[in-house]
Amino acid sequence: MRCGLIGAGIGTSLSPALHEAEGRGHGLDLSYELFDTGSPASLGELLTTVQSTGFAGVNITHPFKQQVIGLLDHLSPQARAIGAVNTVVFRDGRRFGHNTDAYGFTEAYRELVTGRVVQTGAGGAGAACAYAQLTLGVEQLTVVDPDAGRREQLAARFDDPRLTVAAPQDLPAAIAGAGGLVNASPVGMRAHPGLPLPAELLHRGLWVADIVYMPVETPLLRAARDAGLRAVGGTAMCAYQAAAAFELFTGRTPDTARMLRHLDAVLQKNGDRHEPLPDPSAR
Repeated sequence: MRCGLIGAGIGTSLSPALHEAEGRGHGLDLSYELFDTGSPASLGELLTTVQSTGFAGVNITHPFKQQVIGLLDHLSPQARAIGAVNTVVFRDGRRFGHNTDAYGFTEAYRELVTGRVVQTGAGGAGAACAYAQLTLGVEQLTVVDPDAGRREQLAARFDDPRLTVAAPQDLPAAIAGAGGLVNASPVGMRAHPGLPLPAELLHRGLWVADIVYMPVETPLLRAARDAGLRAVGGTAMCAYQAAAAFELFTGRTPDTARMLRHLDAVLQKNGDRHEPLPDPSAR
């Protein structure tokens, strides 16, 4: 069984290790390949190639989660509601788009998200994170993005009075009254280094969630922890969304606890500093 990931700057992705190890746990000869490209024109060609060579499916990551929709035959209800796809399954000659990011966010951060939240990023991942937070019952969500078109598209898609959108110049005022910050932008990835906001805006009482998971400790997480704030990275979200994608690819129910343990072992082997990953059986 062949699966893969299409995206830009994904050379250090943990997805191959997660999927292949879980495949072995089910007695599957599963391989997971990386297709690292930043060219929008190559997306269609890559989908055609992997579909024609017998792949069960591929994950889609930055910057193609919204662009890929126009190349698919069918969307799951959740993917349609979010307007972004991170998992494509090939079946009977057709392409089926799903979104497991929202599930991954919910499972990773459900005990953290509360009150008034500011989110940076209104792209494909940002739409999934906003959808998850609104579903979790966030009191107020302000999404900040430099692209006015993306901001307005997100607001129109969800049409929820709890959701507002803002330009970067409005970020200081928005975060001053917030209890939480979610980074759903690519800023902090190895290919996009830096902070999604000035560190001095991180104030006492703010919790921070950064869905970027490579590097494990992003500049935002480091700044938040240095300020004494509760900060949670993207590794657990990575494992949960991978588990949901694994089930879509294989039809097998993944052992999520095993995937989390494997992820923890890989991170420790690499010497990456990270917070303890959750135990799903404790819920």
